[in-house]
Amino acid sequence: MSATKSKGRPRKASAEMALYARQMAATNTEEHSRLKRNLLKAIREELTPRQREVLTLYYAGSKSIHEIAALLEVCPSTVFRTLKRGEKRLFRCLRFGAESYLLGMEEES
Repeated sequence: MSATKSKGRPRKASAEMALYARQMAATNTEEHSRLKRNLLKAIREELTPRQREVLTLYYAGSKSIHEIAALLEVCPSTVFRTLKRGEKRLFRCLRFGAESYLLGMEEES
């Protein structure tokens, strides 16, 4: 009798997990879109032009630090420092209190 109960439970659990996964996928899509919008706003509003340029070349352009240094005619250490400062600024902006600021900007748009 216990064998029949255990056979039924995995199917029920699987169905529940599938339902949960579908619900979370919809929620994650909305959350992903919101985070992407906030990140793009933070990049435009919070970074210096040089930080924006370096981050774009590094992450979107898949350039190495040495390639960016050659392109911008600066030392690799300058590129690395600019990259890390830009990342830190974005992290602080998105983590500490910028959410209300960015949500307020969304309402204005």
